[in-house]
Amino acid sequence: MKMRKHRLERGRNFLRLIPLLTLTAAAALAQAGTAVLSSPDGRLVVTFLTVTVPQPPPPERLVDPVLPVAAAGGQLVYAVSFQGKPLIDQSVLGLDLQSQPLLGPDLRMVNTERSQADETYHLIAGKASSVRNHFNALRLDLVEPAAPGRKLAIEARAYDDAVAFRYVVPDQTPIRDFRLVNEKTRFRISKDAVTYALCLPNYRTAYESEYIKIPASGLSHQGGVPTRQLVGLPLLMEVPGVAWLAITEADLHDYAAMYLMDPSEVWGAHWFEARLAPNLDEPDISVSGSLPHHSAWRVLLVGNQPGALIESNVIASLNPPPAIRDTSWIHPGRVSWPAWNGSIGPDGKPARSTENLKYYADFAAQSGLEYLLVDGGWSPRDNITKMSGWADIPELVRYAGAKGVKVWIWAHWSAVDRQMEEAFPLFEKWGVAGIKVDYMMRDDQAMIGFYYRVAEQAAQHHLMVDFHGATKPWGLERTWPNVLGFEAIAGMEQSWATARDNPDLHLLYPFTRMLAGMMDYTPGSFHNVTKAEFVPRNVSGVPATMGTRAHQLAMYAVYESPLQMVSDCPTAYQGQPSFEFIKNIPPAWDETRVVDGVPGEYVTIARRRGNDWFLGSMTNWMARDLDIPLAFLPGGRYTAVIYADSPDADRFPKNVNIQKQPVDRTTRLKAHLASGGGYAVRLIPATP
Repeated sequence: MKMRKHRLERGRNFLRLIPLLTLTAAAALAQAGTAVLSSPDGRLVVTFLTVTVPQPPPPERLVDPVLPVAAAGGQLVYAVSFQGKPLIDQSVLGLDLQSQPLLGPDLRMVNTERSQADETYHLIAGKASSVRNHFNALRLDLVEPAAPGRKLAIEARAYDDAVAFRYVVPDQTPIRDFRLVNEKTRFRISKDAVTYALCLPNYRTAYESEYIKIPASGLSHQGGVPTRQLVGLPLLMEVPGVAWLAITEADLHDYAAMYLMDPSEVWGAHWFEARLAPNLDEPDISVSGSLPHHSAWRVLLVGNQPGALIESNVIASLNPPPAIRDTSWIHPGRVSWPAWNGSIGPDGKPARSTENLKYYADFAAQSGLEYLLVDGGWSPRDNITKMSGWADIPELVRYAGAKGVKVWIWAHWSAVDRQMEEAFPLFEKWGVAGIKVDYMMRDDQAMIGFYYRVAEQAAQHHLMVDFHGATKPWGLERTWPNVLGFEAIAGMEQSWATARDNPDLHLLYPFTRMLAGMMDYTPGSFHNVTKAEFVPRNVSGVPATMGTRAHQLAMYAVYESPLQMVSDCPTAYQGQPSFEFIKNIPPAWDETRVVDGVPGEYVTIARRRGNDWFLGSMTNWMARDLDIPLAFLPGGRYTAVIYADSPDADRFPKNVNIQKQPVDRTTRLKAHLASGGGYAVRLIPATP
């Protein structure tokens, strides 16, 4: 298999960039100290300017909403508007380089180069199989008017549903070594927005926490005193009367992950500044390398409704095209996962053994599931090639393979880091399908590099990859489509020890964490209980989950995951008609439509694979009635197979009503969702 090497201008042969302005006209605009870029539909506009900033700047604002343009040189800023309304006020751009003055406060525009692209590419896994990549682009070249005359470039793209920009530091004599302390990228929201923030304690986490609904100003002033709060991405917010906005990033190759913080410590401030994950071994530096060097894309997803952000494919589009020529061996799928349920065997007792794993392989084969995952403990963490654990992987691969089931295995990241050149060829020889890499727990430049090395080395040995204990995704799966999973979510395993996994949190994920991409939540619990009945447990019995069974079924349509876990024990599904929905659900999609939803309250998402549609509706702890239009359907008649909460599901959450009814695109389904309830539908074209 041949791999295409990464280049600075990766993907230039893939996109047809069409010049929009002559060089003379572009230079004239640059000399004016301003450059404007609009989305293809004209609704989103990003403006770059060099402005004169009063000294010292007002501490609570740092720049005013409108400052005079300084064509001869000034502070580089940008601003964003949506449908004619300000969304991001003038916000500083710049880089803090070690042992150098800030690169950004004194820059002059010397040239702009404009282009556009409109092409279609294909994804193996995700919310759509065919993606239109349509944007207008701008490259802005800047230079310091005074010695030493350092250079900086900004590359920007405007889509109909997003704007994105990144820094490019060209090769130049004044900067011999690229050693970045931090970015000075700011996001000055035009109003005090309502945010859904993932507040994290530091840069060494697995992003497994709640998203808190809080005004942006609350992140700089808590308890009546100035505070600073580290916020993980994506950050969703509603800017009242303007738009729904999410800030995240894409294409982290050779870079560190970005966090956000309001550093003002001022009552009423509602702006954010980038914070890059510091290097583990050299915490004063975030990014180092050779020139030229570019940052990750800073992405602003924008829409009139929060569902529009879920439908966006911009994160994938901002990453380079596939580096794998032959992808025929890469297959999304559903996975039997004994680890969640405690490896309960056919006798109702837990057993970590090869024989018990064969029982799960039998279950996967009988249920039509593509994979079986062997989690931690099958070999020592310090040597993932040493067969001294409780599972005989080669024997299991042989046994499961004879039944049409392929095997994934777990490994600690540190062992993978040391042994991948030895281990991956061995796993390929055994016939292993994929590897679950766990416990990275950080996303500095070195660890981001680890993700890329794992993806590339695994691809060379026909291994798919699922990252757990991970940072949030950034579109890596477009370049390396063998990557089929990212965790970065407080998933169903929280039910082992806490009450944190609950319907309130479930209804935040589609609008927050899922904006970054695939998320391995690990659904499938059929041991469903009410809030009052719930007791966290792991070793004392099969874990239970809060909410109804229909709520769990709906997750398979609502949550984007090319590697869908089927997490309960085989006996939990035995004789249960509602298991048919899981057996039929596809792991990847041709099309995604968000029908309706409010973050933290309810959501309805429809997804298509081939001619079949699958729809999932979920609610938080509030019971509600939904009127669901099926206008997303094409013409013709369909049979809707409906899995709904039974009338008594608020007391007996395992109870599901299953019914069929003829529908078409004019039909409106009337769904009653119990407290913590759900509604799952398979829509099958009617036979003529």
